[in-house]
Parts: sequence; C-alpha cells; structure tokens
Amino acid sequence: MNSTLVERITNAVSRERLLETATRLIAVPSPTGSAGEVANTLADILKGDGFTVQREIADHPNAPAVLTRLNTGKPGRTLQFNGHLDVVHLPFVPPSVDGDRLLGSGSCDMKAGVAASYEAVRALRDVNALSSGSVLFSANDLHEAPWGFAQQLNALIRAGIHGDAVLIPESIRTHLPIAGRGSATWKVRVRRNGPPIHEVYRPDEPSVIAAGAELVRRLGELNQRLSKSIDPIAGSESVFIGQIHSGEIFNQYPQECWLEGTRRWLHTTESGYPEREFRELIAGVERDFGVTIPCDFQYIREAFRLDLSHPLINAFQASHANLSGAPLPEGPKMFVDDGNSFWKLADVPAITHGPIAGGAHTVNEWVSIDDLVRVAKLYALTAVMYLQA
Repeated sequence: MNSTLVERITNAVSRERLLETATRLIAVPSPTGSAGEVANTLADILKGDGFTVQREIADHPNAPAVLTRLNTGKPGRTLQFNGHLDVVHLPFVPPSVDGDRLLGSGSCDMKAGVAASYEAVRALRDVNALSSGSVLFSANDLHEAPWGFAQQLNALIRAGIHGDAVLIPESIRTHLPIAGRGSATWKVRVRRNGPPIHEVYRPDEPSVIAAGAELVRRLGELNQRLSKSIDPIAGSESVFIGQIHSGEIFNQYPQECWLEGTRRWLHTTESGYPEREFRELIAGVERDFGVTIPCDFQYIREAFRLDLSHPLINAFQASHANLSGAPLPEGPKMFVDDGNSFWKLADVPAITHGPIAGGAHTVNEWVSIDDLVRVAKLYALTAVMYLQA
C-alpha cells in the first residue's frame, strides 16, 4: 500500500467522532438478551451518517441485529467487522471520560470496540479507499454467557450472512490469537428419592455426598487424561469443577448434591464428543451408587484455529507493521468469542484484535481512547489490503 493512501486513510479516522459514537452506545443499558434499545441507537447513528441499515431478527426479535455494507459495486471479497452490543448483568455504569480513558458499562467489552470498527467504515467511505469488494459491519445481542450463547450470531452465519473473513474488536492486543479451545459449562445434581431428613433418621438410601465425592474423583481422573491432549498454542483439554454444594445444616441427610464447572477441548476433538464422554461418566456413577444425576451441559463456543496462510493474516500483519512497526507475535485465544463461531460454522477466519482496555465483566470497565483510534486505523488499512489482494 502506498504511503499516500495510508496517510489519507489514517487522517480520515476521527477521534472525536469515534468517542461520540462509543459514548452514545455505552449510555444505553443493554444486558444480554435486552440489547434492543442500543441496537436501535446504533441503527440511528448509521442512518444519520447516510448508510443503508439492514435489521435481521436472526431468532431474536427483541433486538434485531444491525448491519450495513460499504460496497464498491465491483466483484471481490467481503471483509466483516463484527461485534456484540450486549453486556454482562451487572449494575449499569454510565459513560465518562478520565484523561485517555473512556469508562462505563461495555466500554471494554465491547461497545467501544464496535464504535472503533464502525469508525473504520466511515474513514474508508470518506476517502473512497476501496477499489473492489465490500466491508460488512454487523453488531448483535446474545453474546455473553450464561445469558446468551451466540444464538443470534449463529443464526446469521447459518443464513449465510457473513463475510469471507472477519475482524472482531475484543480486547486482545499484544499477540495474534491463532488457536483457542472450545468451551462448555456443566451443572449436575446428584439426587436420591427421599426428602432431606435429620441424620439420625436417615433412610436406607444412597448418600448423595458420597456419590458426589466419587463424581469428583472420576472427573479428576478424566482431567488427568485430558491434560495429555495438548496443542502447543491453545494448551490442553480440561474438565474443571468450580462449585460443589450439599445440605442445609451439619446434621441433615441431604437429598441433593450439586456440582458445576467447565469443559474445554481442542479443535481436533470430534464435535459433540465432550458431552457424550461427560454423560457416560455420569451414567457410571448413577449405576454404581443408585442415584439419579440430571445434567445440564451447555456449549458456549466450539474450538478455534486460524490458517496462517490465509490472505487475511497477511493483510492484518502488514497493516499492523505499517502502523506499529512490526507484526504481532502469535499466541493463544484464552477465552472463547465469536471468532470460534465463524470458524466452526462457516470455515471463515476471524482475527480478534481490540484496544487497550480493562475491567471486563466488572463495574470498572475502561478503554484507551487513543488506542481505539489505532484500532480504527488498523481495521481500515487491513480492509484495503485484504480487498485489493
């Protein structure tokens, strides 16, 4: 890319316009499942800038997804900028600015990132930078577990509404995440038939605590086996127990013992196998102890892997080097995000890269305004390089 075009694009990114957009989005409360009002706000912003807005219900009529396209009218690839507008269910914090930091609910995760990616679209349009193909900008609800599990995004992908490659402005900044594990949550309840009762009157029924302890032991053995399945970037498979509870008082023979945790797996694992394996282990405890163990096994996202030979990688890394002096080192994606959905459901590569930020999933979220500007420039440059390749 010639230096004149780089300068034109980067100069077109407006810090003030970006900050105003991010502030307007953060000012609208949007807990997962209830992002309709902020989606409407975003749609109004797009319309006010002269963009044609597309709304897609995508299995979630309470908050139809927001989409727009910057289309050259010429054949070519489509690069998608995708983000979520919902936030975790915590007390709402309105937007405010403290020096270089924009604070408020969703500033880190990830309304400010959405605003940065949209500013990239505006900059590309303002300087007529694209010679072919198109940019698809999209924002959706139902991202944050356990209130959402990407149902709306998955419906869009399954309907064919997606790009040939995707940039996602979640706040991974120091490396290029090329591999990540799939993730699910699970909760089981070990039960016997009778009611809770004083321990001196306990019936001849199985101990749910003993059965729960055995389940803990077997899950520990499973985790040891899983830990031998290792990816040099993503890490190892695992099953994790985060909670175990039973009884209401020290001398009660409880009716139920419940456990809760996570399961993580690699991209080489057969789809559906983690749940089948988990349920088979539970069935063994049921048989051996004479208890029933209802199980809720909830998939969050499948595993993820980037093809480093894909043109998106080259365009992104070259653009990053152009702005920051060097490409990013490769590393893991420690959490799951929407990039996992694009890769698994549509075989579409997605790079997660966002601004310097902190406080995700807390009431103390913040994001660097200067780095939001950098992200907008990076996305715009990547779009030009990817679409002209």
